[in-house]
Amino acid sequence: MNKNLLISISEKAIKYEDFNFTSEQIENNWLGTIPATEKQINDAENKLGIKLPEDYIEFIRITNGFSAPNNIEPSFENIENIDFLKNIDDFVIEAYSYLPELENAILIAGISEEQYFLLLPPKSKNEEWKYWKFANWYPGEHPYENLKEYFEDVLRFIIAQHES
Repeated sequence: MNKNLLISISEKAIKYEDFNFTSEQIENNWLGTIPATEKQINDAENKLGIKLPEDYIEFIRITNGFSAPNNIEPSFENIENIDFLKNIDDFVIEAYSYLPELENAILIAGISEEQYFLLLPPKSKNEEWKYWKFANWYPGEHPYENLKEYFEDVLRFIIAQHES
């Protein structure tokens, strides 16, 4: 995970006023917060009973949360708020029963919002973590290779909306 990528998203989103940002975000030109501590990371992993993926840990060490840059991206949660989707919104698991991956999905962005960003733990040692953007209005799952790919996509979208 690259802090410069998050800085670019912050600067462009604030410059284009795509969303309602706080005066502090505008003043600092930053949609993030302070980094998570090692204790916060360890506590979250213990609560979930899982070792979180390294790129997510890198992200949370840069910023313990990241505001949505527009109205179609989710806000990334503070690590203390992340949890299994089934503990936050079991209706989604029921409604999308044809997606068994949701059963163990970890909700890291979009709590109480229209779109989620989910981490899906590997089912076996041979598998990798999966990264999904998921929303009712955005039918089905939209997979990403990793967090960096997702944030690069967000930046491309912001640029395309204003610089084309």
